[in-house]
Order: sequence, then C-alpha cells, then structure tokens
Amino acid sequence: VHHACSEIRAASLSGDCKWWQEVQRGHFKFKGQGSECVRRRATLSVSMNPACQAPGQAAEAVDKAFKRCYADTAPFDRVP
Repeated sequence: VHHACSEIRAASLSGDCKWWQEVQRGHFKFKGQGSECVRRRATLSVSMNPACQAPGQAAEAVDKAFKRCYADTAPFDRVP
C-alpha cells in the first residue's frame, strides 16, 4: 500500500493527469478525469512491481490508498 500511495501522489502532483494531457492521450471527459487518470497510472505503475503480480493486486492496493493519498498534496498547498 505504501508503494501505491507513492505512485498516486506522483501521478497527481506531476501534472501528467492535467485535462489537456489526457485529451492528447484520447481520454476525453469533463468530470472526474483527473482522478481516473491518477488511478489508472498508479495501478499500471504498481503492477510493474514484482510483489504485485497477481491479477487485481495492484488495483486493490491503489483502491486502499487512493482516498487518503490523492488528497495529500504536501509539500504543496494544492495540486500544482
């Protein structure tokens, strides 16, 4: 779950899930696209961990950590 939290924060704070970035990737949606992108990218990254190779294991770890870690913007006041 710690790795999942790190990946959630990385995807959220990196700017890779900004709306215009997602449009360029073909993911076009007005509401909730940012959190879907963060969840998708974190799950993909965690699934590359050899300890999370079982089907659904990465998604489960991301689900457990998502609410708390997505809201954590430290050391920033908000998502940059």
